[in-house]
Amino acid sequence: MADDRRGMKKGLTRYGDEGFSLFLRKAFIKAVGYSDEALDLPIIGIADTGSGFNPCHKTMPELIEAVERGVMLAGGLPVTFPTISLHESFANPTSMFLRNQMAVDTEEMIKAAPMDAVVLLGGCDKTVPAQLMGALSAGVPAIQEVTGPMLVGSHRGERIGACTDCRRLWALYRAGEIDEAEIEAVSGRLVPSAGTCGVMGTASTMACMTEGLGMMLTGGAAVPATHADRFRHAEATGRRAVEIAAEGLTPDRIVTPKSVENALRVLLAIGGSTNGIIHMTAIAGRLGIPVDLKRFDQIGRDTPVVVNLKPSGEHYMEDLHRAGGLGAVLREIKDLLHLDCLTISGRTLGEEIADLEPGHEQDVVLPAAAPLKPGEGMAVLTGNLAPAGAVIKAAAAASELLQHEGRAVVFDNLADLADRVDADDLDVTADDVLVLRHIGPKGAPGMPEAGYIPIPKKLAAQGVKDMVRISDGRMSGTAFGTIVLHVSPEAAIGGPLALVENGDRIRLDLPSRRLELLVDDAELERRRAAWTPPPPHPGAERGYLNLFLERVTQAELGCDFDFLMKSGTAD
Repeated sequence: MADDRRGMKKGLTRYGDEGFSLFLRKAFIKAVGYSDEALDLPIIGIADTGSGFNPCHKTMPELIEAVERGVMLAGGLPVTFPTISLHESFANPTSMFLRNQMAVDTEEMIKAAPMDAVVLLGGCDKTVPAQLMGALSAGVPAIQEVTGPMLVGSHRGERIGACTDCRRLWALYRAGEIDEAEIEAVSGRLVPSAGTCGVMGTASTMACMTEGLGMMLTGGAAVPATHADRFRHAEATGRRAVEIAAEGLTPDRIVTPKSVENALRVLLAIGGSTNGIIHMTAIAGRLGIPVDLKRFDQIGRDTPVVVNLKPSGEHYMEDLHRAGGLGAVLREIKDLLHLDCLTISGRTLGEEIADLEPGHEQDVVLPAAAPLKPGEGMAVLTGNLAPAGAVIKAAAAASELLQHEGRAVVFDNLADLADRVDADDLDVTADDVLVLRHIGPKGAPGMPEAGYIPIPKKLAAQGVKDMVRISDGRMSGTAFGTIVLHVSPEAAIGGPLALVENGDRIRLDLPSRRLELLVDDAELERRRAAWTPPPPHPGAERGYLNLFLERVTQAELGCDFDFLMKSGTAD
């Protein structure tokens, strides 16, 4: 019995007697109550990422039920299995630290269990990229379904939702414009339902990119978590899982250099999260497909931002669903897409777009001829401060700061930031450049979303809303501001960010794509010679932390483990 057999005969446990292995497997699975007839059907695994620590995935039981219904209607046997579940607010030190572990968990469970295809159920920020990374490495037919975004709440007659409004209202609280009683009231209204963040944060970004990549059935990215359409889409996903099992439609036929570029076009057109670049780099890297930051910047110049959603615009994900979902976006940018790419439906992206329902008048998805921003929604910077690149979400920045020179105010790590950023004696003005280092992949560790450096309280009280901020960390997709992220190489391994001193001049120049530390080369060499690495993280001598620190790559390679990337992408 070979390992490539289907159903219960697939991937038998090795006892030295394959006949006994199958006999034992069937004996135990019959304890569930399955008949021989059921066990002869194609087996569809369903990756369950539900958890009491993951409110975004609260609807997972109902979602699983809908997928199971679709699998059974198509003549398959659904079998649910658990994996690690990650929620952005319930993962210390950061969910990014655990993304690769979840990817390994997903890959190994898919390879270990006898499934002919797998339905990946994710949602919150790092779960979808982790699942796709694992599935691509496992090589089994796979299809993605997401939990969907939450509904919009309200406060004093204003529509609000997690988590752009979380940050905006918290900034008002820090500035003394709202009091403690009101911020507590707000906390009970920002998240009115299950589901992922209701703005174009990382979860929504990854859902849209996955649909654009072709790994999710058309129409799934924007449906709210509690909407009936969500469960109908999940049922259709279950049906399709049985079909791709029969077809042998593996992810490597969907994820290609051209479909990856489509996903990156979607990222730009939706005004998505900068995290999307790192995650798509890691996903593509599992198949040896490089994501070139220079090419990303190039396609960004002529890709209009057509989605009017927070944090770049004004609407919410449930509005995008009513406006036609991602399909309405794809229709607007179809001339920029590779329409011949195969999707998980078995049809090309062009065929999927051609079959979309007619558009209607609305102000959520704007015409490509009259976009929210004509291009450069996101840009890649280089220079002596970021030799391997850095990223800025220009669509969410203050235009007057995109060409700026200022004095560096340096915070050496997260503890230093917490200790000093709100101090009355902090030497800082609105024209300065805030620099936070040692929050990169190895430095934090895990590259937390701390790049959204708070405006120092004394400046916030004066009405300052934005400043140029630079770090080797990440920023939540729900955040906004003139913020340079993913500076690479990171400070913890001796990147130029480690050499910046208080009072140095830094120049940000978006039109020329430059990020420069205005210190002469001789002085930088002197500082480099005097630099010493930061002390080891507590506990770094053992366990997952040890593995992470030894093998994680830098931001431009997706922060994956080097040994999980297909040969060539880690070079």
